[in-house]
Amino acid sequence: MASQTATAAEPFDPYALDPANVMEPPRTLRKRFRYLGPGLILSAAVVGSGELITTTALGSQAGFVLLWLVVVSTAVKVWVQVELATWSILTGQTAVQGFAQVKPRTRRGSWVTLLWIVMDFAKILQRGGIIGGVAACLSIMFPVMGEPLEFPSLAFWTGIALVATVALLITSKYGVIERLAFVSVVLFTLITVALALGLPVTPFSYSADDVLGGLSFALPVAAIGFAVAMFGLTGVGADEMTTYTFWVLEKGYGRWTGPDDGTEERAVRAEGWIKVMRLDALVSWLTCTLCTLSFYVIGAAVLHPQGLVPEGNEMISTLSRMYTDLLGSWAQWVFLIGAFFVLWSTFVASTASVPRLWTNTLGVLGVFDWSNVRVRERIIRVLTICYPVIWAASFLIVQSPVLMVMIGGIASGLFLIAVVIAVWVLRRQVDRRYRRSPVWTVMLTVSSVAIGLLGTYTVATIFGFTIG
Repeated sequence: MASQTATAAEPFDPYALDPANVMEPPRTLRKRFRYLGPGLILSAAVVGSGELITTTALGSQAGFVLLWLVVVSTAVKVWVQVELATWSILTGQTAVQGFAQVKPRTRRGSWVTLLWIVMDFAKILQRGGIIGGVAACLSIMFPVMGEPLEFPSLAFWTGIALVATVALLITSKYGVIERLAFVSVVLFTLITVALALGLPVTPFSYSADDVLGGLSFALPVAAIGFAVAMFGLTGVGADEMTTYTFWVLEKGYGRWTGPDDGTEERAVRAEGWIKVMRLDALVSWLTCTLCTLSFYVIGAAVLHPQGLVPEGNEMISTLSRMYTDLLGSWAQWVFLIGAFFVLWSTFVASTASVPRLWTNTLGVLGVFDWSNVRVRERIIRVLTICYPVIWAASFLIVQSPVLMVMIGGIASGLFLIAVVIAVWVLRRQVDRRYRRSPVWTVMLTVSSVAIGLLGTYTVATIFGFTIG
């Protein structure tokens, strides 16, 4: 592997395609697994907001009838994610830079850039809802300055979570926290899967008929709004697709491929690293789907029959009933500790990714030169402090994690349309050699149509047109 050291005068740039950093891709499936990472990190981030909060709430509201939507919502968007990441590996550019190339455009971005900025302001509420969930877990476990879930206790723990997370990221310890967060999500998911599979031998048993009925593609009118938010939020959303291109490049898939010099050697390297990325996305999808199905089934089997729907700051307490009703009061601590790490991992991932997204956006808008590594890193550090403070403030004002996460989900679903359009535009820049499989083209088309229908309904709802 080529050296990736940086001198004091020229710090290492993980986004630069330098011939000195090229590396041959692994040729066997076993060796490819050694280079996975971006998708697994993304899965750890997605679990907190979509799977734990929205999916469980939908299961508690609709029962098993929307089980099919869980599978569709996690699977249908992966193809867009992979296509966008393929373009990034071949060009060395992030999705934000790609969005700026979609016409109509100006010298400083395009309509997709503008829509991305608007969408991310709506996502402030979602990220506030996530830190609110973290604070709620801590408030229930260790109430201070009053009773659990009262404002003083929530405000105290929000501040503690905020300071701790920012300090860990600012001091360059994110790699350690990232690994810890990933392990915690895996453990919590395994526990949840075990509970979901064990429900048939408990008082909250479900049958094969329940599962088959949930796969019948029925969509009750009363659950459409919640389903739209779920589709936009579960699985890989628009912002996760965008962030994925950053992690793919920072991992090294593009750097190891190298700049396009027109040689066959470079083309073969590109094909190899694209295969690694596709495996990475596949493992991420399987993890996300398994986790989502488990949360939904538990919500449908345990919370739905009791009429329990997670709402407001009582969300964490309600969700803990999934465990306490099965295992006893002691299991609340198991849930709270697991939920804390799941939600905190999402908060950490957002705190790491959003400053990168906005710094790159500022570069696209011409505020500074993105290739200037020192300035780039300085801006990222500043935004790493500022953004979590804004998210925390939004939670303390609204104090409804479920509602806040749902609003972010709807915004994400709407922006997915723009991402799909951008993918098809950028796809023209990709040599046919890398998009010759008809299966990938068909699945990308199906994915695009499904996302288009979601976005159309979301826009219609905003203007007052509803079904039923």
